[in-house]
Amino acid sequence: MKILVVEDEAHVAALIRRGLTESGYEVSVAPDGNTGREMALLHDYDLFMLDVMLPGMNGIELCREIRKAGLKTPVLMLTALGTTENVILGLDNGADDYLVKPFKFAELEARIRALLRRAGADGAKAEMLAIADLEMDLAARIIKRGGREITLTVTEYRLLECLLKNKGRVLSRMELLEKVWGVDFNLATNVVDVYVNYLRRKVDKDFDAKLIHTVTGMGYVLKEGAV
Repeated sequence: MKILVVEDEAHVAALIRRGLTESGYEVSVAPDGNTGREMALLHDYDLFMLDVMLPGMNGIELCREIRKAGLKTPVLMLTALGTTENVILGLDNGADDYLVKPFKFAELEARIRALLRRAGADGAKAEMLAIADLEMDLAARIIKRGGREITLTVTEYRLLECLLKNKGRVLSRMELLEKVWGVDFNLATNVVDVYVNYLRRKVDKDFDAKLIHTVTGMGYVLKEGAV
């Protein structure tokens, strides 16, 4: 399980990272809100742990940006501000839980387990990805458009799944390389453009409404209607 901790107090971040790593989690740390936003949108995490008081973009604003981007990943807010008003503010802006500093590490781990269990239960129900008349059944690994089944290669499937999970959001070529092919892939290659063209032939070619769009100078987006 991958956790992103956004915490500007280095000693607190180090303690959390060490404790969670010893518990078997894979932990990444961002020292400020802007870096946290970049990491959250670029990589896949199972949980976000956000301090409220952060330099640059604060934790509430970061949580709002995460939700605005369409990410359903659980968010646990960490803060010394434990008033009812602050708790409500965090929850109203997309947080799933709130833990007031100082806290016992055992409680932190219990909150994380509860959030991950809840996310797993929700994820089990959400086995379909869809946009317009395009559907992807994640359990059966079946893709249909207009009721007609489409056969994809493994890489084409992963690319389409990535686009569907980020529908409406422009993904750069570098983001797609990292999410679909892995961070160690040769960044100079045009493999993204090649596979997007493969996907277009199977998903868009025989349909009037095109779903895969190029955003010049930025990347690709899966959405209904023109860009």
